[in-house]
Amino acid sequence: MNITILANRDLASCVVLNQLVPALADHELSLFLSASVGGKSELPWQLQALKFFEQDLFNALLFPALDNAELPAQGRLKTFQGLAELAGTTCSELNHINAGEDFERFISTAPELVISIRYGIILRERVIAVPKFGVINLHSGLLPAYKGVMATFRAMLNGDSEIGMTLHYIDDPTIDTGRIIEKTALEVQAGRSYLWHVLELYDEGCVSLLRAIEVLASGAQLQCVEQAAGGNYYSFPNGAELAAFEAKSLQLVDSAEVLELARQFLG
Repeated sequence: MNITILANRDLASCVVLNQLVPALADHELSLFLSASVGGKSELPWQLQALKFFEQDLFNALLFPALDNAELPAQGRLKTFQGLAELAGTTCSELNHINAGEDFERFISTAPELVISIRYGIILRERVIAVPKFGVINLHSGLLPAYKGVMATFRAMLNGDSEIGMTLHYIDDPTIDTGRIIEKTALEVQAGRSYLWHVLELYDEGCVSLLRAIEVLASGAQLQCVEQAAGGNYYSFPNGAELAAFEAKSLQLVDSAEVLELARQFLG
């Protein structure tokens, strides 16, 4: 099956792709990335620090050093470029997928199925209509309660003892409203950061996604349920919400956790 993966150029997407790409070796893969999620407005300093650990540290420093090294990295985790080479494809940015040259590049991959993982661009009808098996999104939040960005942050801020991930179809351009395929859950761990929880959620989420792909590849249909009405849509947290998060002794990122991940790229 021809599968086109739309992801974001960040640490979590790369970790997820390290689970998916080897497992999808029997399929033809194409990989496109968005540069970011959301607009270009000024972020509170806490989110700027999170962005450094999620994107800048790896995309601007570690990954170029590994990709340009004379010897291949021996780590357990591969860079975006390393994953593309493993899949026998290329990896490039696609930040205007709904129109023009970027749309043409997208349809040139002839996708039968599109997988969205943290992709930063809202997909419009013409994109959604292309793959015959549809577009499936892996959302790091329980739907319909937590739509939008940083859903895990919201659940932790609200004091939820359990966070979750939702595998669902993108049926139209509305955000996180499509038919639900499966949900997975994770108990909140005291002392662990928001970023750690997001990464942990994707372990079971990837299992669900791979199971769904296997069903579709067999010619069967996925069993889905319509989302209940209501729920909440969230954008990036503001300064007051970030301060409230910290007041609960919660942290967005732990440098020691990120360092351990970096070591897995280095070997």
